[in-house]
Amino acid sequence: MTLVKEAPARPAGKRSAAPAAGRRGRRRENLAGYLFMSPWIAGFLLLTAGPMIASLYYAFTSYNLFTPPKWVGLDNFTTMFQDPRWQKSVEVTLKYVVVATPLKLLLALGVALLLAQSRRGQGLYRAAFYMPSLIGASVSVGFVWRALFSDDAVVDRTQKVFGLDVGGWIGNPDYVIYALVALSIWQFGAPMVIFLAGLKQVPRELYEAAEVDGAGPLRRFWNITLPMISPVLFFNVLLESIHAFQVFGSAYVVSDTRCGPADATLVYTCYLYQKGFKEAQMGFASAMAWTLVVAVALVTAVLFWSQKKWVHYEEAAK
Repeated sequence: MTLVKEAPARPAGKRSAAPAAGRRGRRRENLAGYLFMSPWIAGFLLLTAGPMIASLYYAFTSYNLFTPPKWVGLDNFTTMFQDPRWQKSVEVTLKYVVVATPLKLLLALGVALLLAQSRRGQGLYRAAFYMPSLIGASVSVGFVWRALFSDDAVVDRTQKVFGLDVGGWIGNPDYVIYALVALSIWQFGAPMVIFLAGLKQVPRELYEAAEVDGAGPLRRFWNITLPMISPVLFFNVLLESIHAFQVFGSAYVVSDTRCGPADATLVYTCYLYQKGFKEAQMGFASAMAWTLVVAVALVTAVLFWSQKKWVHYEEAAK
């Protein structure tokens, strides 16, 4: 008969000492993480979440910055939808989005296809094409663009851009919007870099197999390149559409009459600025802001819904 000697049982206090110490260590780590995040959390609550909640309340009030807000319910929204200038701002903004976004993405994709090929000085070319995006839609660029497209004695009246006489576009209600579109297209560096990253992920074996089968450049682009970079294309379409809805600086600076002439560049955010800060109608401006948020959210939802039909994630992953 073999006798098995049982090990002495550990005291209850010693058995739970290690897990308790581990929990205390995790709490200290979490506390340190929250301390490092506290500046961002404070900034988010004070500069983003707080103003958003306040503007949502002001959207249902009559508030002019000088008197306490007065609750008016949906009056701001009903007045806004009946306002001819608000309708004009929606029309101008939609025109800008529909024209500027596709042209910008087409140019970005075309240049990305050229830069994806190996050649000498490739880094220099990429930096040169990306440079305008680093400048951004600043006030200085707006004044330069205004001088380029204006009909002024200081500027030569025979400016030519791609063979077109652009002198006087700033003062012409029929053409001034295209000056803003040209400025947007000129700054195509950011989507170009994203397209370049997507093109680098396309396997070369697919192109080689297509060439063996006799596929030409256009067919390879349509059947291989576009499906493989469709997730990147979707990301650029989504991002650039949202940015186009928020255009303000170029419309305000480039036009010689501040979002004119004849409200030709009265984009949505420009009219929002006029109502909020020039006419001190903060309630009306808040209603406009939240309407824009809802509109952009709907456009985003439609794009996400449509991606099921033309974005190919599985093929891209292979």
